[in-house]
Amino acid sequence: MKRTSFANWPCSVARTMDLLGDWWTPLVLREVFFGIRRFDEIHQSLSIARNTLADRLRRLVDEGLLEKHPYQRDPVRYDYVLTEKGRDFFGVIAAMTRWGDRWLADEAGPPVTFHHRACGHDTHAEVVCAHCGEPLQATDTEMRMGPGYPPRLAQRPDVRRRFALTEPH
Repeated sequence: MKRTSFANWPCSVARTMDLLGDWWTPLVLREVFFGIRRFDEIHQSLSIARNTLADRLRRLVDEGLLEKHPYQRDPVRYDYVLTEKGRDFFGVIAAMTRWGDRWLADEAGPPVTFHHRACGHDTHAEVVCAHCGEPLQATDTEMRMGPGYPPRLAQRPDVRRRFALTEPH
């Protein structure tokens, strides 16, 4: 059975989930953020099946989040290095960590903390408005159709309801 593709859905969450595909992909990226860049090291750290890891690394390279840099010639072996697109995924990892720390950590506290070298403090992710810097919360945020929303879908009654738009006259 072939999995449904969300790659062309008019939703960045769906498209991101299509790229991630499963729970292993963000964990592989997390390991690379931790500085673990070689296949065998990632394999050992995650206890992931070798074929699954090879598939996830290939996908992350194909999607432009990682680049392969050879560190050995015979046989050829690679370091997996974050690209700009891959480094930009850090905010997603940080936000997931913050949520997990708040809702899933045990009494001892978060298993990992973020230390911001620039200011010297331990910290956590906050999602803030890029314009005013205030926290971005569901209660004071609404979703609107963006310029990339497909025009063929924008006139559908269910879509217009989703975005609280009045029916066209």
